[in-house]
Amino acid sequence: MNDPVFLQACRGEQVSHVPVWFMRQAGRSLPEYRALRGSGSILEAISDPALASEITLQPVRRYGVDAAILFSDIVVPYHAIGFGVDVVPGRGPVIAAPFQSADDLARLRDLELADITHVTETVTLAVKELAATNTPLIGFAGAPFTVASYLVEGAPTRDFAVIKSLMHQDPVLFQLLLDRLVEITVTFLRAQVAHGARALQLFDSWAGSLTRDEYQRFALPATRRVFDAVADLGVPTILFGVGTGELLDLMSSAGSTVMGIDWHVDLDAGRRRVGHKPVQGNLDPARCLGGEALAVEAAREVLARAGRDAGHIFNLGHGVLPATDPDALAAVVQVVHDEGKAGVR
Repeated sequence: MNDPVFLQACRGEQVSHVPVWFMRQAGRSLPEYRALRGSGSILEAISDPALASEITLQPVRRYGVDAAILFSDIVVPYHAIGFGVDVVPGRGPVIAAPFQSADDLARLRDLELADITHVTETVTLAVKELAATNTPLIGFAGAPFTVASYLVEGAPTRDFAVIKSLMHQDPVLFQLLLDRLVEITVTFLRAQVAHGARALQLFDSWAGSLTRDEYQRFALPATRRVFDAVADLGVPTILFGVGTGELLDLMSSAGSTVMGIDWHVDLDAGRRRVGHKPVQGNLDPARCLGGEALAVEAAREVLARAGRDAGHIFNLGHGVLPATDPDALAAVVQVVHDEGKAGVR
């Protein structure tokens, strides 16, 4: 059986058609997801391998996308080790007792495989089902800086005042925090590949809050250590952040195979900024809210910007918005598969 086009594109190879998948493709925009999930906690759903596997598979069945991404969350490892994390609907991750001092380092114990058997069982179940269509599963984790943002701030934030104060006032403690997060992240990613994930994505969602100097000093080294520690696994890796247009060249040096590009940067400009390595992106998720015709028009714009060079995975520039009509996404997949062929050499 041939390698899936998604993996070929991650390696920068010529492909039969442009592959496509969507960040947050398994989620609130799907009626079958809402019917299955009900009103329970997302962490409860993630803890049920049969349920989480089914949610992972739903968008593959509906859209015919070229890759599945594990139904999980970047705070799952920290919930698993008992750091006191919850995911509040409409708000996001909330920490009962945020990280404040060196005493809190002890709360970030090593992640053991026994802590995440629910995740690895989900991966195993999903991979078994995906084998029939040769669809690869993408595993993922949060990048150390982004996870640190949640743990230190205690909740989503717009100004990042608490974590930036810690970074600059006590860089030694901040580095010790990142050291712990690197180890936990690597364990989490390696476990997913060991159970069948064929690619990995690292979400550095809040890297865009940093200046270039801050990113280079406080985030890049830890991110690079994560990619170095999984390089021997032989699977493609993707690095993605929001609002990171001015950081793309630095992020590209972290060691990922592919660079995810959000919608704030035109894809042709993004390709130049990352040194022409394979790229993923970058349809503005809001362009899918106006119905099928507008979503298809926007998808064609992205394909035109991507050009004819190999190494493009079509995706949104961030996650699917909850109000998105699934038919609009289905139309995007169709146009990328059909018209993306014209741009493939």
